[in-house]
Parts: sequence; structure tokens; C-alpha cells
Amino acid sequence: MNDSVISIAILGISGRMGQALVSAIDAANDLRLSGAMDSPDSRWINQDAGALAGSSAAGVFVTDSPAIAIHDAQVAVNFTLPQATPAIVSACVAAGRALVIGTTGHSAEQLAIIKQSSAKIAIMLAPNMSLGVNLLLKLTELASKSLNEDYDIEVFEAHHRNKKDAPSGTLLNLVKTMQENGFSRSIDVGSNRAGRHPGTHEIGFDSAADTITLGRAPLALCPMNSTSTDKLNSRREQSFFALRTPANLRRSFRYVQAIP
Repeated sequence: MNDSVISIAILGISGRMGQALVSAIDAANDLRLSGAMDSPDSRWINQDAGALAGSSAAGVFVTDSPAIAIHDAQVAVNFTLPQATPAIVSACVAAGRALVIGTTGHSAEQLAIIKQSSAKIAIMLAPNMSLGVNLLLKLTELASKSLNEDYDIEVFEAHHRNKKDAPSGTLLNLVKTMQENGFSRSIDVGSNRAGRHPGTHEIGFDSAADTITLGRAPLALCPMNSTSTDKLNSRREQSFFALRTPANLRRSFRYVQAIP
């Protein structure tokens, strides 16, 4: 096999992001689908992942075992449910595989497991992989440092009806960013789950003088518009990252492989 081709295992392959990632990998000449996992009750179990997802990657069969799914992979990509993450992290640690986590809604205990495991393998964690969302986080940081006592604030997000966690991990990250950057007022939070909406996030700063609105509305799920650790942190001995730096999905996979 060509050493420049990265083998990817997708964990949570039947979901919206899982299927979008299959399409993205299929369109790339330097990525290869090597493994696939889904929940034990999924109709995809023991089925050909390539055929089900409309990919040319025939011969990759879906399993409910993270250890089997990642066996031939260099990088595992997790878009499952939060309760599946500890077993996935454990399997990746045991096999020495790099791990990208896009799953949201983790508990403090689950996040602690991820953090501890990042001392053993390269782990890239981001509640949202979109360039636009990561730009929104930066703008939120700047606004929070400038707008405080005179402004009330409301944060709202809307996603498709199948998204499990509410509020979303991205919204929680926006709130955390505001709190970490000096915004001390109470923050009103709203969520909606309906239809097929790929996800909207909006922040409103409201005062007697004016209203300032920051937001991002995607047109569709697009995993190739993603984030990377490429320039986030020059201290490469650290392998656990909360992402803010925009780059490319392929570079994300390559970088997370290279972290010691």
C-alpha cells in the first residue's frame, strides 16, 4: 500500500457525519476507509459499509467492536454517542491508534478519561469541526472581552431532530468561551430540534444603545471544511487539543498521526 495513504476507521458510520465522512474519504486520493463501527442494534452491523454509504470502499464490514474496527486503521474518527467514547478510547490506547473525536455531550467523567488517555496516544477533540464555528468562537472571545456590564446576552442553537444532545456541544463551548474571557453576566441559552437543519448558532449582545449579533448557519454537512491542530499549539508533546485553528481534514489526520 502507498505510505502516503492514511487508513481511517469511522466509528458511528450510520450517522449523518459518519456517512458524510465516508463520502469525503471516497473523494480523496490519499485517504482510505479501513474499518467501520456502529451501535450493536444498528441494521448496518455485518453489512458492507461501502455499499451502504454509497462508497467505492467495498469489503469493509461494519462491526460493533471498536477494537475490530480500528485494527487496520492509522487514525480512528469517533462520531458515536458519548457513552460509547470510553470503550473507543480504551481500544485506541490498547492498539496505539490516533483518535479524532467529534462526538459531543460528554460528561465530566468521560472528558476526564479522554484527557488522561491523551498522555498515551494522540487525541484531537473538537465539539465542532467547522471553520465557520471556530471563527465564531474567536469572534465570541473578542466580543466577550469588550462587552460586559451594559449588555444582556442570549445564545441560541437549532439542529435536526435526530441530534441527541441539547444544548449542543458547540453552544456550550461558546458559553464557556464567554465566561473564560470576562463576560460575567448571566447567559440565556436556547435550543431547538426539528426537521433536517444541519445546525445554526447565534449569539445576541443587547444593550440600550445597540444590538450586536454573531452567528453561523451552514448550508449542509461538510466534513472537508474542518479544523486541525496544525498551528494551534507549538508544544507538540501535548496530544490533547480543543480546536480553534482552521485547516483541512487530511492535514488533521496527518497531524494527529505525527504527535508523539
